Amino acid sequence: MPEEETPLVPVDQLMETLHTSLQGLSSEEVAPRRATYGRNEVVREKKIAVFRQFAGQFKNPLIIILLLAAVLSVFLGEIVDATIIILIVFLSVCIDFFQEYRAGRAVELLQGKISTLATVTRDGSSQDVPLSELVPGDIISLSAGNIVPADARVIHARDFFVDQSALTGESFPVEKTATAQIQTGGKQDPQQYADYLFMSSPVVSGSATAVVVKTGMSTEYGKIAERLTARPPETEFERGLKQYSYLVTRIIFFLVIFVFFSNALFKHGVLESLLFAVALAVGLTPELLPMILTLNLSKGALAMSEKGVIVKHLASIQNFGSMDMLCTDKTGTLTENRITLIYHVDAEGNTSEQVLLYSFLNSYHQTGLKSPLDEAILRTSGMETGQFQKIDEIPFDFIRKRVSVVVVKNQDHILITKGAPEEIIKVCTRVSTGGVSEPFTTEWHTRAIGVYEKLSREGFRVLAVASKEIANEKSIYSPDDETDLTLLGFVAFIDPPKENVPESLRMLHDAGVEVKVITGDNELVTRHVCTALGFPITRIIEGSEIARMDSDTLASAVEKANIFTRVSPPQKERIIRALMKNNHVVGYLGDGINDAPSIRAADIGITVDNAVDIAKESADIVLLKKDLRVLHDGILEGRKTFGNTMKYIMMGTSSNFGNMISVAAASLFLPFLPLLPVQILLNNLLYDISQSTIPTDSVDEEYVLAPKRWDIGFIKKFLFVFGPVSSLFDLLTFTSLLVVFHAPMEIFRTVWFLESLCTQTFIIFAIRTKRVPFYKSHPSRLLVISSLFVVLIGIAITLLPAGGLFGFVPLALPYFLFIGGLVVMYIIVVEIVKKRFYRDTIRRDNTQGSS
Repeated sequence: MPEEETPLVPVDQLMETLHTSLQGLSSEEVAPRRATYGRNEVVREKKIAVFRQFAGQFKNPLIIILLLAAVLSVFLGEIVDATIIILIVFLSVCIDFFQEYRAGRAVELLQGKISTLATVTRDGSSQDVPLSELVPGDIISLSAGNIVPADARVIHARDFFVDQSALTGESFPVEKTATAQIQTGGKQDPQQYADYLFMSSPVVSGSATAVVVKTGMSTEYGKIAERLTARPPETEFERGLKQYSYLVTRIIFFLVIFVFFSNALFKHGVLESLLFAVALAVGLTPELLPMILTLNLSKGALAMSEKGVIVKHLASIQNFGSMDMLCTDKTGTLTENRITLIYHVDAEGNTSEQVLLYSFLNSYHQTGLKSPLDEAILRTSGMETGQFQKIDEIPFDFIRKRVSVVVVKNQDHILITKGAPEEIIKVCTRVSTGGVSEPFTTEWHTRAIGVYEKLSREGFRVLAVASKEIANEKSIYSPDDETDLTLLGFVAFIDPPKENVPESLRMLHDAGVEVKVITGDNELVTRHVCTALGFPITRIIEGSEIARMDSDTLASAVEKANIFTRVSPPQKERIIRALMKNNHVVGYLGDGINDAPSIRAADIGITVDNAVDIAKESADIVLLKKDLRVLHDGILEGRKTFGNTMKYIMMGTSSNFGNMISVAAASLFLPFLPLLPVQILLNNLLYDISQSTIPTDSVDEEYVLAPKRWDIGFIKKFLFVFGPVSSLFDLLTFTSLLVVFHAPMEIFRTVWFLESLCTQTFIIFAIRTKRVPFYKSHPSRLLVISSLFVVLIGIAITLLPAGGLFGFVPLALPYFLFIGGLVVMYIIVVEIVKKRFYRDTIRRDNTQGSS
């Protein structure tokens, strides 16, 4: 492809380099260029067979553990247990596969965003050719309604405006001309050049002839498409789940190996020891975690949809709750995304109704394509125009940069001109303020320029308005009549800030989420908007600065700055990745083509319902309303979902783990296995049923006040504190059974089964909250019902004749009283330990934070 420096050379020199002319390429020249540069197409992600995509879902370490557990259950003859595990895995995998399969359409949608035919000059004549056949050096013709088919340089242009906001983030259509300031030295940004056209940009008005300089993957659009095909970085939730899976795998592996060899060598037969070790492995496996996750996420997605947040990828809800950094574009998020007329002032800066009226008449009567600025003026209500009749108009052109209309009122012909202030001022000889016309002296000139520059510095887009009464009336007017005008003043426009944004920013700050603004717009406009919103500016960095930064410098800079202006799509992505590298969980909110790579790269990609298709397909979350308050509500819902997931995690790493450790340890000292493999599996099955209602549980208010993240260190501490507490009561149980009750083997196993089931099941009420359970924190009704139901089922199994199939025997009343006493004592001890555990954890965290 042509070198990156191509935009820096004059267009005539460029055409010479490309060996082309205004007559276009010949048919003979096109074929070898296509062979060299390839087809003018953005990359299509190499399609993977559906079966391979589905099989790829099984790479998850947790899924592998569960499938191994299912195989071992089949080996033990526990077909029901194996079926449940496989069903849970299959449902979880199907949901993830379906979501990823839909997301895979992102790159395909890029293909449909550009027109399929382009008007090109070849062999000296104009012809329409498929867009994919364009090559560097082709001469293309563009007009209003076209979409730029490749990156190109303008050769000729007339009133030519393009909308490149989707790529650059600029609020206003941009005028493109054949003249551009050519700079030398340093790396240049093509979007800074007035003669550079980007592939996929819609033409708003005018016409142009341009020479193609880049096609396909070398265009800015193609570079975005290429980044979308790359594998997205691992998200915070995926990292945490993988670490937890590895932790569980290591525990299971070492415990099973130890139990098997210890029992096989010293206590029991090889086969019996193997079956017992395998049953322990199944008992320790968190087979319900995928289902808990799916139920949690589905419930969270439903709750979020009621608040105007659509979840495309269920797992992203967890990341939503962990998010501590939100990066957002400016247009449409902080602003209304609607150009609005703010000021109409005279040459001294005082509000002028005449300026408003004359600018309205100019916009109303000119017949050219209405610009967003004209539309903003025409939205002004209450303007009386019936007494003004149009006589003629002088259309806009990019040389004059102004448009004029001639109207008549009470037999007076009035020429009204509106346009670029510097061009209007050139043709003014008088100035009007307060209804008084004076000569446009040097002093007045300086004063008027000062008003114009002040408005520009504040981020406004400014047009000047002038007029004159015509003495020699005629029916046709020309630019020659635009002389000796009277400067009336200026109209100023801006994309206004949203009224509710200050409150939304405060809510996000209180929720522990820092906001950073990343925009393609300029610093003046962005600074004005942020100041108007009360957004505290720490530092502003422009894209040109980012281009000179290495990775380490950028990683430091992104922490200090909270506004980034004039950034290109690759620079947006660099900012996102730098923040993620700094251990932030990053969300990105955008709606343009240029936002798609950043949406995909972030931990949580967010867009809005009216975004471009490629942004919606790349996102995890779609907001039905571009409102940061909706985003705030979604974040809190994500934290609730994360909280309920962690309840199951902590259960599995405390009481469940402690009970299995106790069983393993007891097997080394007892003359018989403390529990049969089938009893372990039954215990595990009933326990899982009781935990299936965790997604319905409420979450304490203080839990959602700050971002929540996977903390494997915390999980390990929890395991090594509460696991031994569970084991301690198991030790008390079998010591009492042997020493006090002198219980035979069948009674021993039955009592321990019930004690283990009760402690595992009921302890959820203590672990689910830092508060005192049932007093300051109430569990959901379904969680209470499922827990009581499972314990009653366990008791019923031991009392009914069917219990004999599992090796159980009916128990006398003293044994039930003994179990009840142990459960109450266990919950009290856990409450005491819990209070101290969280107090020490908070103290330790505060100490580390202060150091």
